[in-house]
Parts: sequence; C-alpha cells; structure tokens
Amino acid sequence: MHPRNAGQPYAIASREFVSAYLITMRPYLLFVSGITGIAGASFAHGLSPVKTLLIALASFLAYGFGQALTDCFQVDTDSLSAPYRPLTQGKISRYQVSSVSVIGLLLCVSVFAISNTWNVALGIAAGLGLATYTPFKRIWFSGPFYNAWIVALLFVMGFIAGTGTTRGLLPEGFVFALLAVFFGYANFVLSGYFKDIAADRATGYRTLPVVFGRGLSCWISDGFAAITIASAILAISDHGANRGPASLVSLGFGVAGITSAIIGQFMLHRVRADDEAHLPIACVVHSYILLLSAIAVAKNPGWGIPLLIFYAGFLVVLASRPERRQI
Repeated sequence: MHPRNAGQPYAIASREFVSAYLITMRPYLLFVSGITGIAGASFAHGLSPVKTLLIALASFLAYGFGQALTDCFQVDTDSLSAPYRPLTQGKISRYQVSSVSVIGLLLCVSVFAISNTWNVALGIAAGLGLATYTPFKRIWFSGPFYNAWIVALLFVMGFIAGTGTTRGLLPEGFVFALLAVFFGYANFVLSGYFKDIAADRATGYRTLPVVFGRGLSCWISDGFAAITIASAILAISDHGANRGPASLVSLGFGVAGITSAIIGQFMLHRVRADDEAHLPIACVVHSYILLLSAIAVAKNPGWGIPLLIFYAGFLVVLASRPERRQI
C-alpha cells in the first residue's frame, strides 16, 4: 500500500494510481475509439490476425489516453459536473495524468506507424487537437466538430495501418463511413453537453446548449443523427459490400444502431435537467458502436463474431461504470 497524505496525489508507480487512472480513462468509452479504428481497418483486405489485433488494441486505448489528456484542461467544469473523478479530487495530478497520457498516445501512434509512417503525422495532429480542444469547447459552434475531426483521423489511421499505403483510389463506401464517424461522434459530443449545462455555464464554457438552450440543440443533434444514419446505410449498401451470410450480422448491427439512434434522439427531446441526460447519451453511444460495427462486418465478413463479442464486452463494462449518471 502507498499511503496518501491529504492533498497529495498517489505515487505514480502505485496500484492506487493505476486504478485512479483507469477510472479517468473511462473504460466504457474505450469501445468508441476501438470500433472507430476497427471500422477504418475493415476497408483493408487480407489483414493478418496479429496486425488486426494490434490496430484494434491501439484504437481501443487511444480514447482513454486522449480523454485523460483532455481532462487535464477541464478540471474547472469537471469539478462541478463529475466530482467523483480522481483528477478532480486531487488523488492524481495533472502532471501525472498528462505524462502517462502522452506516453500512451505515442505508443498507440507507433503501432499505427509500423505499417505507414504517414500515421506519425496524423497522430501528432490528433494529439495537438486533443491538447487544444478545451478553448474550442468554449465556442458554441466549434466544440462537437473540433472533437469529431480528431476521431475521424483515428478512422483514417486505422485504414492506412490496415492497407499500409496512402496511394490509389479510396474504396467504395469509405467517404460515407468517414462521414458516419464524423457526424456520429459530433452527435455524441453535443448530446454529452446536455449533462454538463449547469457546470459549463458556471465555468464559462459557451456550449451550444448553454447559449441556445436544449430545444435548438436537440434539433441540431437530430440533424447529426440523420446524417450519421444515412451515411452508414450508404457505406453498407455500396456495390463492394458483403452479400453473403455475414450480411445478416451486418444488418442486425445496422437495425439495432438505427433503433438506438431514434430512441436516443426522442429521449433527448424530453430531457429537462442535466441529471436526466445520461440515458439518451448512452443510446447515442450504443448507436455509434452498432452502426460502425455494421459497416465493419459489411466490409470484412469474418469480423462478425468478434464484433458481437466486442459489443457484449461494451455492455458489461458500461454497466459497471462507477457513476451511473455519467457517460
């Protein structure tokens, strides 16, 4: 055991620090970045199991390291909206979290760069985006889009790592899949603001719901959801998509994703207080993972069963999160 004096963070080599950092990573959201990189890699053919696993693992961990790094710049609003987090409680320090996060992100980028060094540049761009996100969150029109382009880069990095090249024509459905990633994640960011309105208003974050209220924000979120669904359908239904038995798995993922999106948008319109927002936000996350899984299976039929297991893992980890009203 490593005793901690009041006001002092845990020692970085301690078991307590590891546990606190894992909470900061939000394990239940690692599946969001995981499916993003996997969807990008699904456009590549003939991937070896080892290479597929490495891309999936690097994608999976990227969200956690990136989220922890972003949290270092948002302690003010998180102290009000998420006081349970170890960083806001002072159990771990910004210096510790930022150091571990940067090292972790560099390792993830290294995995992507093994196949193509262009991923080094994309990884650096994504890291700089994470480090500079907070000022853009304070501007009502930029937060969701600024966060979404960073995640879209992960999709592209997964694709480049899978194919090993940046040359040649983009495969059919790629652009539509990229749009699904961009607007799907932008919607997750926007809906996520609904749980932090009071905290963001108190700390000067002029997010869309803070400036224009929940009503208009819901309609814009509906637009994001509609674009995401349409893009996913177009990505799946192009001529290069799978038409074999695995198409049923892809169809199942797609129908579940669309259903979850519709339910989430309906529930978002009924939110009247910050602590009511977690359920529709959860639906948006479910929809994002399910729709990208549908795309991945359509492009790479052999991934059907692994992605069913992947989604089951998401359900288990989501159910065990430490604060039920946070996501």
